[in-house]
Amino acid sequence: MAEDIAAALGRARAGDARVLGRLLSLVEDGSPLVRSVMKDLLPWTGSARIIGLTGAPGVGKSTMTGALVGAFRAAGHRVGVLAIDPTSPFTGGALLGDRIRMQDHATDEAVFIRSMANRGHLGGIAATTPQAIRVLDAAGFDPIVVETVGVGQDEVEIASMADSVVVLLAPGMGDAIQTAKAGILEIADLFAVNKADRPDAHQVVRDLRNMIALAGRAADGAKRWKPPIVSTVAVHGPGDEGIIELVTKLDAHWKWLISTGELDARRRARARDEITVLAVATLYARLHLGGIDVLAGQVADGTLDPFTAAEMLLEDISLPRG
Repeated sequence: MAEDIAAALGRARAGDARVLGRLLSLVEDGSPLVRSVMKDLLPWTGSARIIGLTGAPGVGKSTMTGALVGAFRAAGHRVGVLAIDPTSPFTGGALLGDRIRMQDHATDEAVFIRSMANRGHLGGIAATTPQAIRVLDAAGFDPIVVETVGVGQDEVEIASMADSVVVLLAPGMGDAIQTAKAGILEIADLFAVNKADRPDAHQVVRDLRNMIALAGRAADGAKRWKPPIVSTVAVHGPGDEGIIELVTKLDAHWKWLISTGELDARRRARARDEITVLAVATLYARLHLGGIDVLAGQVADGTLDPFTAAEMLLEDISLPRG
């Protein structure tokens, strides 16, 4: 991008959606300019609340995201949305299914919706999601809603990127608790039983209450946040059943995070994970420049043990590059 990064950030903060879109494209495409972008936007980051929205396919995540956006806009917030979509097998981009369900906000200048392809990354998100969050944060959006791809039992990466995680479940999907058990239930700060006007919604709520009670008895006695359960019918917007209650519970969780120091702890953990991922990616790239094929041949023919080979490789790639 030819224009100065700082000037581009200024225009994005002033509401220029096209410039903001170009900055996010730099992030998604892994441009060499991303490092400069991340440095230049630092003074404007760190204040936005990050809300993760996840759940199995078909529970109504996109409709719920649209309803939450409407509720936050009614309260005067500028809202950013990162909607993670499966990758198109034809274009390599996002399938854009989420945007179709959020057309009510398409003309609102205080709402920015970005569909991002996961590009094969597991965990329900895209690998560049942390950097994209930073760009929206610097552009003045607060809150930022990250909606994951439909996830399974152990795809819980959103928990490392969000301040509050909403896990959606819905009746009519067999045993909803069994479908979303293990990790995905454990990361929830709030549960939303969506499509609550359907039969058996009360059974899902009852199962969740039993699960939370069992988890509470298994806790070590430390003060913990007890995930509330909100029944919702997200169809038309912020006036739908349970949406205002869900926003109220999200606000309560935000206050709890601040008052207990948990917000700082989560953000330090988030930064640690991001640094680790970037370091490992850099290390992996250097591995293929550091004579790994020669060492692999020696290990394969039995002239070198793999532990010594690994130490030699690490010593080699740690040397300054010319």
